[in-house]
Amino acid sequence: MMNAVNKALVIGATGGIGGEVARALVAHGWEVRALHRDPERAASSNPALHWMEGDAMDRASVDRAAEGMAVIIHAVNPPGYRNWAGLVLPMLDNTIAAAARNGARVVLPGTVYNYGPDVGEAVDERAPQNAITRKGRIRVEMERRLQAAAERGGKALVVRAGDFYGPRSGNSWLAQGMVPTAGPVRRVFNPARAGVGHSWAYLPDLAETMVRLLERRDDLADFDSFQFSGTWVDDNRAFAEAIRLAAGRPQAPIYPFPWPVVHALAPFTETAREMRELIYLWRRPLRLMDGKLRRFLGEVPATPLDEALRTTLQGLGRS
Repeated sequence: MMNAVNKALVIGATGGIGGEVARALVAHGWEVRALHRDPERAASSNPALHWMEGDAMDRASVDRAAEGMAVIIHAVNPPGYRNWAGLVLPMLDNTIAAAARNGARVVLPGTVYNYGPDVGEAVDERAPQNAITRKGRIRVEMERRLQAAAERGGKALVVRAGDFYGPRSGNSWLAQGMVPTAGPVRRVFNPARAGVGHSWAYLPDLAETMVRLLERRDDLADFDSFQFSGTWVDDNRAFAEAIRLAAGRPQAPIYPFPWPVVHALAPFTETAREMRELIYLWRRPLRLMDGKLRRFLGEVPATPLDEALRTTLQGLGRS
């Protein structure tokens, strides 16, 4: 039987980041529990987990799933940006309450949405979080609630990263924005303004980093945060070019992302409105500086870009 210190609950284990962290925990010998409304269906995505029936919006089911856990990975998000304001904070409050009852550390995958255009080009953990979007302000409030919980005796960890990519990251800018068409890559769309850099995070590397941090959780502050720099490109066109090379289509055309379509759809769909709000992240560089992470861990996982993109495109059915 596993010791309790090696047990984790993952809420959002069918999502990109939640699923990758769950796999990394299992690979490190952790016993991993996952919460889902339909556990029989969800189990096919990751059969190595112990699936329990429940809803992140139901405090009682979160409490049951968290019993005996040392860590709770809070990686659940409403699909398609729908009803963020009504769902995100209550779900986190349920996780915080369950963690308090069990003495568990809450782990939140952080985002760059917390930062506004005032933050500058190079961002570390001390940067002010002056979010200008609705989603960003909710993200700031999530981290504020985790800090408040830590001040009451709880424990929390935020690991912030850029835009995700990976073999199981269907809900991502790469899969839905840059190569949105299933099948072999025939064209690539670049959402960024010409010459603007961008932060990307290869999910298997990010997940491995989070697990390494958790295996040294006794050395962390009650509330701690780290920036994961991941894959930085000085010009996002270089990332688009790397995609077509990884796909074996070096001559595939690279087109500007159709932002005018997003603007036209924004009055009618919530997803388009959220995308439009975040356009500033494609118009100016925002690089996550990982000095604190490297000082703490020493070596940070970093899969070569060509290998990471080949694996990603294969997993997404784009090769």
